[in-house]
Amino acid sequence: MKKVFIDGSAGTTGLRIRERLSCRDGLQLITLPEALRKDPAARRDALNEADVAFLCLPDAAAEEAVSLLESDSTVLIDTSTAHRTSRGWVYGFPELWNRRDQIRSSLRIANPGCHATGMISLVAPLIASGAIRKDAVLSCFSLTGYSGGGKKMIAEYEAPDRSPLLDAPRQYGLTQSHKHLPEIKAQCELENEPVFCPIVAPYYAGMEVTVPLSWADTYLTSGELLDIYEAYYRDEPLIHVRRDADEAGFLAANAFAGRDDLEIAVFGQEERMILVSRFDNLGKGASGAAIQNMNLALGLPETEGLVI
Repeated sequence: MKKVFIDGSAGTTGLRIRERLSCRDGLQLITLPEALRKDPAARRDALNEADVAFLCLPDAAAEEAVSLLESDSTVLIDTSTAHRTSRGWVYGFPELWNRRDQIRSSLRIANPGCHATGMISLVAPLIASGAIRKDAVLSCFSLTGYSGGGKKMIAEYEAPDRSPLLDAPRQYGLTQSHKHLPEIKAQCELENEPVFCPIVAPYYAGMEVTVPLSWADTYLTSGELLDIYEAYYRDEPLIHVRRDADEAGFLAANAFAGRDDLEIAVFGQEERMILVSRFDNLGKGASGAAIQNMNLALGLPETEGLVI
């Protein structure tokens, strides 16, 4: 019986992980009374007792949790931004080449960010194949449901007297210093951070990440790009490449809400194309990816407990 502790189980990602694990055989959840949920001594005991501990915390609290760990066998899966580019931590995107074996053998796994998952899934294979140069200056716009903002944003959007400004999509990250940019640059092996335009819209869950390309960026056709994706993600259970993914000329960002897989498609013409990934920001973009990483770390079937 493997023991699992969720440090930060009251947050959106922590709650989702708890829901997913509560009915799993072979796993025992370590829970703390509400009064001790933030107590350092109680957290230290739980972290060191666990076979796997999820850190569903703000960055500073996640760093504190690491400092409390004394066990040399506890696997930490950090869903915060704190360790995504840190030495000694494996970036938990199993579908990247050679990454799955690293995750299986690591005690420190940094769960990817939701926006980052979308862009990395699109760009990393093209960089690896030489279809895009590492010094390319790319752009990306990413549409997400409001659940990606956590409990505070969910409450704002679901309030009966919410501001009318929340009735329309809202762009944010306006300073071009979004917290996902360092991991995108590192995992795609880009020399430049992309121009990144995240947008939150008034629907609960689902994400649609788009990277525009011109002919000068790649000199390949959409079919050739799809061939690269199909070769890169061949036999991957959670990433699907589609050649006919549009819905009568539209593409809904919530199409994968409630699921843990991700879809990739390419649209456009020879001169201008768009690369698109769709998934659930709470699934493959957060708790689903964390469960996938836990399964690998514990030697369990990779997709156990996931919705595909």
